[in-house]
Amino acid sequence: MRRASLILPLAVLVAGSLPGAASARQPAPEPWATVNVCDTATRPDEMGIRGGMSGLGRTTRMYMRFRVQYRTDKGVWKLVKSGADSRWTRVATGRRGSYDSGWTFRFKPPTSGGAHVLRGVVTFEWRRGRRVVQHERRTTEAGHVGTAGAEPADYSAETCEIA
Repeated sequence: MRRASLILPLAVLVAGSLPGAASARQPAPEPWATVNVCDTATRPDEMGIRGGMSGLGRTTRMYMRFRVQYRTDKGVWKLVKSGADSRWTRVATGRRGSYDSGWTFRFKPPTSGGAHVLRGVVTFEWRRGRRVVQHERRTTEAGHVGTAGAEPADYSAETCEIA
């Protein structure tokens, strides 16, 4: 009897360590956002934002909305009121899988010198019919190298300065 009580926990432990056993339970990657273009020689005064999201277990329509914030002199982030909102963009329809998209904004440099310090905000929605079944929001962060359209190719940043 004592032996049987040890076999069951051991069997559960071994099954949990098999390849593929954990992947069935693994959650989808978190949505992400990054600045992948920032005032380059070939794209002056432009800021590119890229975001990525994963499909859910059931089929949904996936949307992203790209917006830009500026940092005030007091260090507070505020939304740019005009010309810095992509509106809702349909990225994919499906289930599971990873999907990414991006948007580029053009800004006038400050006339009095200095630079505009900007960051992106990406809002993600998963919809079934007219109903939103999941909603997430991320600000841009560095560390997403190799994103489509990045300039240079591995550029990924949290903020962008338009000078």
